[in-house]
Amino acid sequence: MRLGWVLMLPYKPKMPRGHIYRGKYRIVRPVRSGDLQYLRNRLDQEEKNMFYLRHSYLTPEQSKGHATALNKPTENHLKMLALNEARFKKSVTLDEMLGHL
Repeated sequence: MRLGWVLMLPYKPKMPRGHIYRGKYRIVRPVRSGDLQYLRNRLDQEEKNMFYLRHSYLTPEQSKGHATALNKPTENHLKMLALNEARFKKSVTLDEMLGHL
């Protein structure tokens, strides 16, 4: 029993105390080439997004005008107002509640 325990002692992997992926003595995964490629792809995509944010297709004045020309925000806004009125009770003030007194 003790002999087997002594022989197996060097083969036991050392594990960190507590949560194995957090803290001072954590296990850190080695960096692989796929991880580096994934990071490069993410940075390239973010760079493209920032380019489009910096150089927008429409000016701010044009972006305000194109939606109103199509009557999109007013139609959607009126639909949402009608849905909210149907779903919720109307606001009641103290004057309306106690007006008969």
